[in-house]
Amino acid sequence: AADEILPHRLDIRVGKIVEVSKHPDADALYVEKIDVGDKEPRTIVSGLVQYVPIEEMQGRSVLVLCNLKPAKMRGIESCGMVLCASLEEGDVKKVEPLNPPSECAAGERVFVEGYETGSPDDVLNPKKKIWDKLQVDLKTSSTCEAQWQSNPLVTKFGNVTCKSLKNASIK
Repeated sequence: AADEILPHRLDIRVGKIVEVSKHPDADALYVEKIDVGDKEPRTIVSGLVQYVPIEEMQGRSVLVLCNLKPAKMRGIESCGMVLCASLEEGDVKKVEPLNPPSECAAGERVFVEGYETGSPDDVLNPKKKIWDKLQVDLKTSSTCEAQWQSNPLVTKFGNVTCKSLKNASIK
């Protein structure tokens, strides 16, 4: 049972972007410092430069997958991932960061409804592809609500949404 691939194993938290800059060595990457409720903000690298203006990133609340194994992206270690809705229409790709309810504090856990029990893995083992297997079922609904297998992503203040992308992949 411990090896079941279920969404409680993902440590998804509300994060507040306290600082954002362009990656010094990569035009398409932002380097963010994000408060996810730990002692110090985490450094996270995101390939969002082409999709989200820097002023829309600064200060916003986002969803962060916190238990990915840290990975270097063009020389800067990224300790997590900002979850976004992503949709390709023809040759146009649109990406929007997921929005937690505005009342949520940094560090608040985000659950898939019905999977609130069970603890997240300390670190998702990349060899077991846990994130990859769960990610395929993460989508936005026709009302822009984030879901896993049609179960909403929830906080104690309500559901997680995106601005406008319907039936989009979440990654």
